[in-house]
Amino acid sequence: MGSTDKAISLEEIKNETVDLERIPVEEVFEQLKCSKEGLSSEEGAQRLEIFGPNKLEEKKESKFLKFLGFMWNPLSWVMEAAAIMAIALANGDGKPPDWQDFVGILCLLVINSTISFIEENNAGNAAAALMAGLAPKTKVLRDGKWSEEDAAILVPGDIISIKLGDIVPADARLLEGDPLKIDQSALTGESLPVTKHPGDEVFSGSTCKQGEIEAVVIATGVHTFFGKAAHLVDSTNQVGHFQKVLTAIGNFCICSIAIGMVIEIIVMYPIQHRKYRNGIDNLLVLLIGGIPIAMPTVLSVTMAIGSHRLSQQGAITKRMTAIEEMAGMDVLCSDKTGTLTLNKLSVDKNLIEVFAKGVEKDHVILLAARSSRTENQDAIDAAMVGMLADPKEARAGIREVHFLPFNPVDKRTALTYIDSDGNWHRASKGAPEQILDLCLCKEDFKKKAFAIIDKYAERGLRSLAVARQEVPAKTKESSGGPWQFVGLLPLFDPPRHDSAETIRQALNLGVNVKMITGDQLAIAKETGRRLGMGTNMYPSASLLGQHKDASIAALPIEELIEKADGFAGVFPEHKYEIVKKLQERKHICGMTGDGVNDAPALKKADIGIAVADATDAARSASDIVLTEPGLSVIISAVLTSRAIFQRMKNYTIYAVSITIRIVFGFMFIALIWKFDFSPFMVLIIAILNDGTIMTISKDRVKPSPLPDSWKLKEIFATGIVLGGYLALMTVIFFWLIKETDFFSDSFGVRSIREKPEELMAALYLQVSIVSQALIFVTRSRGFSFMERPGMLLMSAFMIAQLVATLLAVYAKWGFAKIHGVGWGWAGVIWIYSIVFYFPLDFMKFAIRYILSGKAWLNLLENKTAFTTKKDYGKEEREAQWAHAQRTLHGLQAPESSSIFHDKNSYRELSEIAEQAKRRAEVARLRELHTLKGHVESVVKLKGLDIDTIQQHYTVKDENKLAKLAMVTLAAGVLTLGSVHDASAAKSGGRVGGQAFRSSTPRSSSPRINNNSRTNIYINPPVAPPLVGGYGYGYGVPFFGGWGWSPFSFFAPGPGVAIGIGGGFQLFAFFVFLGAVAAVARRFTRSIDEEEDDY
Repeated sequence: MGSTDKAISLEEIKNETVDLERIPVEEVFEQLKCSKEGLSSEEGAQRLEIFGPNKLEEKKESKFLKFLGFMWNPLSWVMEAAAIMAIALANGDGKPPDWQDFVGILCLLVINSTISFIEENNAGNAAAALMAGLAPKTKVLRDGKWSEEDAAILVPGDIISIKLGDIVPADARLLEGDPLKIDQSALTGESLPVTKHPGDEVFSGSTCKQGEIEAVVIATGVHTFFGKAAHLVDSTNQVGHFQKVLTAIGNFCICSIAIGMVIEIIVMYPIQHRKYRNGIDNLLVLLIGGIPIAMPTVLSVTMAIGSHRLSQQGAITKRMTAIEEMAGMDVLCSDKTGTLTLNKLSVDKNLIEVFAKGVEKDHVILLAARSSRTENQDAIDAAMVGMLADPKEARAGIREVHFLPFNPVDKRTALTYIDSDGNWHRASKGAPEQILDLCLCKEDFKKKAFAIIDKYAERGLRSLAVARQEVPAKTKESSGGPWQFVGLLPLFDPPRHDSAETIRQALNLGVNVKMITGDQLAIAKETGRRLGMGTNMYPSASLLGQHKDASIAALPIEELIEKADGFAGVFPEHKYEIVKKLQERKHICGMTGDGVNDAPALKKADIGIAVADATDAARSASDIVLTEPGLSVIISAVLTSRAIFQRMKNYTIYAVSITIRIVFGFMFIALIWKFDFSPFMVLIIAILNDGTIMTISKDRVKPSPLPDSWKLKEIFATGIVLGGYLALMTVIFFWLIKETDFFSDSFGVRSIREKPEELMAALYLQVSIVSQALIFVTRSRGFSFMERPGMLLMSAFMIAQLVATLLAVYAKWGFAKIHGVGWGWAGVIWIYSIVFYFPLDFMKFAIRYILSGKAWLNLLENKTAFTTKKDYGKEEREAQWAHAQRTLHGLQAPESSSIFHDKNSYRELSEIAEQAKRRAEVARLRELHTLKGHVESVVKLKGLDIDTIQQHYTVKDENKLAKLAMVTLAAGVLTLGSVHDASAAKSGGRVGGQAFRSSTPRSSSPRINNNSRTNIYINPPVAPPLVGGYGYGYGVPFFGGWGWSPFSFFAPGPGVAIGIGGGFQLFAFFVFLGAVAAVARRFTRSIDEEEDDY
């Protein structure tokens, strides 16, 4: 019965019929049926069933509604409008509604939504599982023992411990102890921390800024102050900038389609008087083919998969869009202690300096240990207590009265205790500046102390001061007698083993690392030198325009921060200001941290990174949480983020290009030749394209060697040029079929100009091939055939093109107005597509070169005719290309011998990172005492590559010699060629062609012009009996000629007869062989490489 009464009472508490916030603390224990000894595990479990878990339940979204949500965006609306047009408007001329297109559009929408739903759901589940492992923790008193548990198990009546850096896990009333400083800005908007005394209420979600105390929980979960305000919080990721980019690209594509449709409507109906239904079909072609319906799916899935990969590497993404921002990060501000260093201090006993008379070094250590915690220790406490022979000595023979914990303001700890004689004492340890001020030391004394501190700093040692005082009043509130400065202890916090390498790699990636530390300037410089960061560091006072050196007195604060390698003696407000100023200088700034004092800067930074073992406050304020120690995981995260971003950028260029290509290509064909392309075949193209393009989210790509970001001007410009070129090629292809006999005369295929169904099949295959092949151009930085794509992308492309080719060859669908054109035409279309595919790479290079600003710089310097902005794209933080292979994980060493020299637009590091590398090398040079070390540093500073000097002969040298020999040979042949070569090649081609028309053996000696000096003729000695085979010979003055016979399926074996003549032809022949050899080397070398893990 008593149990029932308790349950009823607890239900009343749950329903908030009792005001636990205002009644005395003693009554709180009575109402909650608990004590200061805490709850038992059984009571906790019982109350958990009544009050529920201590967390805000997220709104449960219906799986079905989430699936439908992928069909609710502007691009999907356009496709849905097309579906409505197909079923509602496509009625006329006695024809039924366009059911095929209607069903096809719905299938396309469902396919995209299904893929998005599955991939995003899987990635979301994986991320949720990892985040569950980082759930907030709290110290709770259960069964009479303190233990660290998930905050979700807390119930009213639990006793918890709150200390510096903790996020308060539930609404609670404070028990006895010193006042706390609580930051409630997230809840109340108060900018300054508020003081909370024993008996006051602290709210869930607020942060402890100072002090330590125990508290009794009075409300959990949705019943807390934060829970009531937030109600049911949906933690769906906010897309922000990414959504704006997506909208901008979508709007561009929609506007392009709208322009094409308006032109078609104006021309087709008022001018050409086309039939209503035919006009609707042409409009549907632009709508269906032009809209990049897969774009939201591809980009969101790419980010989701990328987030999962980052989590596997030890970087959990709390905010999805942090991925794109990390790809553009060019400055990383790193906290030193615990991030760049091990945060495991050691003390050199021989270097201890004693200032108090009659005091031994051992007693200095004992006082430092007494002013340290024996439990729940930080690194300094552990080091001090660890110096004792027995850790129990720290409290042996004394009775602890009060312990003052460390806080960022006082920067010291203190213990008030009673010795065996009953006398009261205090011992304190902390930052030397604070302890010296505490002891009211004279200037001469301070100078002596600071001289020793500087001596420690020169050796990379931190200083810890120790002081003592007597407390005659024998109360913990008494200020006590005068403090006596006892001594200085040298502390050494060694760098992590991987920090120096991590910083070097970051600089090579164009990310400038700045050390932000609360330590002294001398220590910061020493640590920076050891880590290769450079020693251009300043005290925090210089951030406020004070105590500047003469060398930097004239520099504005923003420029000082940008050029500095780090700052020392930094307070939380300084970190925030540093990040703010860097952002004002258009830098994308990352900030790492682990403590509560890092939280404001983590929140302000573009990418807040909480390192492993960070406090709850730091994790809460960050965008990315590291689960592995040190900064090395950040390098992997940066490379992975850039690879993810590269995939998204590649696709957006592809999507814009395809929109331009479809809209204007089909528009001109429809208006010039009044040819009505089937909307259903455009649907087939879209479905096959989407199936292929989905695999780009897992494609192997090379991360950008430098920070990258969305450059919409570049995306649109590239898309317009590439798309316009492809549209032109489609129009020319259609013109060649419709208006000329070029293909019939050149390849012997039958004419299809009067057969619109077969013309439909030919046009479909040509559009399908180059539309999908374009992704290989947009995904690569160099030549598309030199960068091997992922197996998944390549397999999807081959399958899609096999299907497209079979449809073009065999399809006979009356409703789609298509009839197969046979294998002959399919081969011709493939040849045409391949020939006009190759210029795409050169156009890509030209666009990139023009947009980089280098082209305009050269034109301006040479006083040539074009004028435009020299700094194109600077406002978007356009990173210059440089040292494309000087990064990790598959990126090769640079071909250039200089790492500091100014190079072309593909081989430059960002200026800020480059300057940091030079400063680091200069600092290293000053410390070197060996000839080899001096030589290496001087070589690097002069812009040479030490690796190149050390290698006397390498495979790379051999390749260069081979290329030189090939070019020399080709140039010689070009010089010696004559006009007779054209005639010779023509004769050779004719002989070869005639031989292949015959089914009887012939002489192995072809007829060759004897005047030729450079004619080459290749032909088998016996011509196989070919059925339907033929030969072709052609010659042009100077440029030579050739003879060619295509492959025949009816021959016992393939036969080729080639007559090559003329200097130009030989030159082209050698260049072709060189390209084939390079591609073969690339692919054979890469065939055993593992797939990239980005």
